[in-house]
Amino acid sequence: MEKLVSLMKRRGFAYPGSEIYGGLANAWDYGPLGAEMKMNIRNRWWNKFVRQRADIVGVETAIMMNTKVWEASGHLEKFSDPLAEDKETHRRYRLDELLEEAGVKTAGMSLGEMMRAAAEHKLKSPDGNELTEPRQFNLMLKTQLGAVADEGSATYFRPETAQGMFVNFKSVINSTRRKLPFGIAQVGKAFRNEVTPGNFIFRTREFEQMEIEYFIRPPKNEGEWREYFEEWRWTMIEWMKDLGIDVESQVHEVEVPEGERAHYSKRTIDFEFDFPFGRKELYGLAYRGDFDLKNHMEKSGEDLRYMDEDGEKFIPHVIEPTWGVDRTVLAAITAAYTEEPAPTAEEGEEEMRTVLKLPKWLAPVKVAVLPLSKKEELTTVAEPIYKELLAAGVVAEIDATQSIGKRYRRQDEIGTPYCVTVDFESLNDRAVTVRDRDTMKQKRVEVGEVAGYVKEKLNQ
Repeated sequence: MEKLVSLMKRRGFAYPGSEIYGGLANAWDYGPLGAEMKMNIRNRWWNKFVRQRADIVGVETAIMMNTKVWEASGHLEKFSDPLAEDKETHRRYRLDELLEEAGVKTAGMSLGEMMRAAAEHKLKSPDGNELTEPRQFNLMLKTQLGAVADEGSATYFRPETAQGMFVNFKSVINSTRRKLPFGIAQVGKAFRNEVTPGNFIFRTREFEQMEIEYFIRPPKNEGEWREYFEEWRWTMIEWMKDLGIDVESQVHEVEVPEGERAHYSKRTIDFEFDFPFGRKELYGLAYRGDFDLKNHMEKSGEDLRYMDEDGEKFIPHVIEPTWGVDRTVLAAITAAYTEEPAPTAEEGEEEMRTVLKLPKWLAPVKVAVLPLSKKEELTTVAEPIYKELLAAGVVAEIDATQSIGKRYRRQDEIGTPYCVTVDFESLNDRAVTVRDRDTMKQKRVEVGEVAGYVKEKLNQ
């Protein structure tokens, strides 16, 4: 993990947030490479699940919503963690996590049961101090709207993107005339007042989700909804493969038991990934039933039923696949990170190289143009190639500093699939050397054909 964090900070994937002021606990900013990588993920996901599917439409809803939304969804009442406070340091800890570390299985336990277990085990804080009596702590981030801060102006940053899609269900139906089954998709920020964030960008208070609410007819039997659930399960697996993740060895499907599922879920699968710090949740797939639309219909008074072609009205059920953008970045880089022997051209010996073997579509930089030196006769050949790549829509950079070996190593570290080297021979044969990141094989390509050659390779 230290190697990954070092690489990502050094090369411009992610920086500590507010760093010049001492930072903010577990807040991270994305640098040029990280921002490009996140954009690649968003675009790939949106193209795959919205633009290329006739049964899904996209929306973008507000981060702050009417508080009644969170009352209806159950978040005000149930979206909480049991916390106990260290009497000496005043740090707060999740009671269930402290019990799990003490060997107590907390699945399905009520707060009272956890309190009794804590007393039986004489539970202490990680610093060995006594703990206060635990209480439920809501995870939503609260803020104020308007000029006067009073109870009526209180609102919350959304803890999930899902509710924005549910409250717009009727409007989407009316404006798009979609027929069941169909889905609503959204990419956006969510916020949770996590007490124990950590592990770099894995768990933060501000994060980004890609979610779909897929609406189906109320199932007549379990087999109907399970069929849709299974389709989405395989779709999520294929997405992980597209990221370069070895699903068989790095991903583990966990059937979440009833006591641990969210209050709305009738079935949940967690896709857990082997991160360097342990096996943790990467994505989730849930069957939410009709919980959300039914509750919003009751609380708002709006008729959120769907009417089919026969005039029958009913509340649709929902299958919900959820992807985290930040965790996708971390999982993809973890899967791609490779240390391997690499032959040194100058000495013919083996040395170790670090390379991110990212899928070509995911790599933040696709091509690096590397003139062998800063001499004008080489840069006058390199710069037009670089500009032609940019004009062709290929994310590229040009670099003439340090030795060619060090420049290769830098591009390997950030996952650049191809390097184009302009050498003194290029002045005579009007050709350049194109180097493949993974095989390190080199090929001479005519100067005027570089952009076309690289685009063809990237599209393979």
